[in-house]
Amino acid sequence: MSSTQQTSRFSKPASTMLLFAGALAISACASKAPKELPPEPGPATTTQAPPADLGPTPGSQADFLAKMSGSDTIYFDTDKYDIDAMDQEALARQAQWLLQYPNKRATIEGHCDERGTREYNLALGERRANAAMNYLVSLGVDAARLSTISYGKERPVALGSNEQAWAQNRRAVTVTID
Repeated sequence: MSSTQQTSRFSKPASTMLLFAGALAISACASKAPKELPPEPGPATTTQAPPADLGPTPGSQADFLAKMSGSDTIYFDTDKYDIDAMDQEALARQAQWLLQYPNKRATIEGHCDERGTREYNLALGERRANAAMNYLVSLGVDAARLSTISYGKERPVALGSNEQAWAQNRRAVTVTID
């Protein structure tokens, strides 16, 4: 037998087999229509009431910041830790919020500008934090709810070696603890 006859002899059964396999695959994928369609979906309903306010959770740090509107921070003059009239207003707002949430604790962070030694700035930052804490206590906030920490010049909020940057870094910041 010639090779051409042998190839055509094997081609016919192979092509028949291929045709049969294709038909079988197509018939297996055919979908049948359901006897009955499911009912139309009704109008959308919700089981939860929409949130009344998407603002911060009352009593949270976000709530404290929102209510303070920048009054979470007080600023000091160079090498000073005394509380001036503007600082008293900010601390009064903080005390009012803290008295509203008697289970909240707060940490007062003392900060300094970059001038001075590390040790001097840590001590000055501690005096600033303590001055703010003592004023809050004088307004009725329980001292047991307050703690202080001094970061000295280690955590500046403004970078730069000019009076504007230094003024922003001489501060005490109140942070509530969740």
